[in-house]
Amino acid sequence: MASHNLAHIKIDKLEIIGYSVAGEETVVAMPQLDVCFDIGRAPGRIIPINNILLTHGHMDHAAGIAYYLSHRNFCGQSPGTIFAPQNLLEPMREIIDAWSRLDGNKVPANLVGVKAGDEYQIKPNLFTRVFPTKHSKGSVGYAVIEKRKKLKPQYAELTGPQIVELKKKGIEIDYPLEIPIVTYLGDTQYVDFSQLKYIVESKILIAECTFYEDEHAERAEAGRHIHINEFAELIEKLQNEHIVITHMTQRTSLQDIRRILKQTLSPEKFEKVILLIPNKPR
Repeated sequence: MASHNLAHIKIDKLEIIGYSVAGEETVVAMPQLDVCFDIGRAPGRIIPINNILLTHGHMDHAAGIAYYLSHRNFCGQSPGTIFAPQNLLEPMREIIDAWSRLDGNKVPANLVGVKAGDEYQIKPNLFTRVFPTKHSKGSVGYAVIEKRKKLKPQYAELTGPQIVELKKKGIEIDYPLEIPIVTYLGDTQYVDFSQLKYIVESKILIAECTFYEDEHAERAEAGRHIHINEFAELIEKLQNEHIVITHMTQRTSLQDIRRILKQTLSPEKFEKVILLIPNKPR
């Protein structure tokens, strides 16, 4: 039996599965990319995913770390890799050690401390890039980027043997190409992410928009979250094809959230919006 009632969204050939309610739990996985952004309470369906990209240490985003590692060990899987802000590594190790003692078995872990500007390979030709956010100490977001090499236009008409000859001579016949697939902001207050080209051009943006009513603007500021008015300003500067909204407050009904989104966003941007809601992908 499934351990969670997860949302399921399909965008082209990519799946997004997850659950995200402000203050309760956030876990957002993309199995084809082998990544899970934040881990929530570690639902069963994300256990096989090898890369956990943790944005910050708040309990609703990070509570499932020990269970994820322990269950993978129980099933005979490798520990996988948990990427997390550097300042979280020491307390995470303490938690894992404590759970090892409770469980009576050593829980293996592969923890990688990250900071803004870092980049890590997660699959052949697939990398995650780390950028800063404004939520808690050390909090970060992640972009997943495909890297390819593309033949330079002047060599496009050459035959295979001709290309081989040029390579033998040490001639650079191609150039690097980056294709931003998905960007996950995690919890954050407003930041002008349009300064980062790979976020602007990311095919999929997964972004929090926590608060929607005018009287909740102060709550958003106090909790370092995004209010709908700031969200509208942010996404107008970006070029994403799909915008997945996470971390919605329970203080506002889904019906009202949809209404306010439609009133506040431009028609073009509203058409791109998908709410991460269990069993209701749109």
